[in-house]
Amino acid sequence: MPKTLRPIVSLLLGLAFLLAGSGLQFTLLPLRGSAEGFDDLALGVISSAYYVGFVSGCLLAPYLILRAGHIRAFTAMVAVAAAVALAYALAPVVVAWIAFRGITGLCFAGLYLVVESWLNDRASNETRGLVLSAYVVVNYGAITFGQALVTLYPIAEAGNFMVAAMLSSLAIVPVALTRAAQPAPITTVSFRVGQLYRAAPVALVASFMIGAANGAFWGLAPLSAAGSGLSIDQVALFMSTAVLAGAIVQWPVGRLSDRVDRRLVLLVLLIGAAAAGVASWLISASGMMLLLFGILFGALALPGYSLAAAHAYDKTPASDVVPIAATILLTNGLGSVVGPLIAAAFMSAEGPRALFLFTAMVQALLAAYVVYRTQVQVSLAPPQKTDFDLAATALVGTVVTHDALDPADPSIIIPEAYARASMQANAGSTPSSES
Repeated sequence: MPKTLRPIVSLLLGLAFLLAGSGLQFTLLPLRGSAEGFDDLALGVISSAYYVGFVSGCLLAPYLILRAGHIRAFTAMVAVAAAVALAYALAPVVVAWIAFRGITGLCFAGLYLVVESWLNDRASNETRGLVLSAYVVVNYGAITFGQALVTLYPIAEAGNFMVAAMLSSLAIVPVALTRAAQPAPITTVSFRVGQLYRAAPVALVASFMIGAANGAFWGLAPLSAAGSGLSIDQVALFMSTAVLAGAIVQWPVGRLSDRVDRRLVLLVLLIGAAAAGVASWLISASGMMLLLFGILFGALALPGYSLAAAHAYDKTPASDVVPIAATILLTNGLGSVVGPLIAAAFMSAEGPRALFLFTAMVQALLAAYVVYRTQVQVSLAPPQKTDFDLAATALVGTVVTHDALDPADPSIIIPEAYARASMQANAGSTPSSES
């Protein structure tokens, strides 16, 4: 195991610094925005802006990486993300924060793309599972750790923004100094919305609606928890434990779904998450009771994306795993754009706890759709399924696959600029007839 991971240690270390800074910002921004007097709707727009940038980055980042190369693109995007982390404190204005959050989302889409293409390139078919599993663990661990850092400085001061910028900046060091070879030029991937809907409509609809509910949670849960009476320390604990609970539950839930219809497992989780959301909205809980609701919500709501992704892979050919993964992620991102906007309107009308009323309504609607689909489409037998794989179904970036990207695959598009550059390079390296 150490030998397998040694070539990617520097990359994972850089990623850990980067995501710790990102996790800190996810918790810090709604709290600081509220302290600055931003209303709930403004904070919802700010949260949505991150996902607008992220979806845009999934489409545009391959061309930036193509132009500059992996290390230079990584360095540039980290530098921008670090600068933006400081800019929040310098310009506490709603319009500026919307722009900053969009830029951050775009940068992180590109950074994930760099990291994942690099990991896929460095891993063999025999080690790719271990490599990508380590990647998922670093993701969840770093984000959870970063969220806990919000207690370091008072919310009204600039200290936490400085910490976020420092962590982001440190991500450059191990990557810039690595002696590992850069991966092959990046490719862009086609999206298969129609194919996915025809093969696994539950997967497509669920990825969007789970994005709406969980995107609202990521962006507005710190504000909801603080508005419900939790201290800053308790808000940090609320977010960290919810995310950790969701991460821990994904594996046993996924393995259970290998033996029974994944849609039924998803249905049970949705019903439980909706019930937890309604309870959080109705019951005037505080302190430890509210923290327990947060843990329960995280354990039930956050694994839904993994089940939707696994269901999609069950129903589509293995050769299409890359475009299907890209389609699921893009759909989830679009849901995450919409969710915080609607949830913020709920909170403005009904108070901070209405965030969980919104998530419960989304989950209940999705549960009703899943029930309908189970009545009209029979489930797959266990031998027909792919084995649940956390590395391939975790919502951590762009496209995570256990198969090396093959440019000969018709679903993978090599950008024309690179194709022309490759032909010119090949022509230039061809020996002349005079030599």
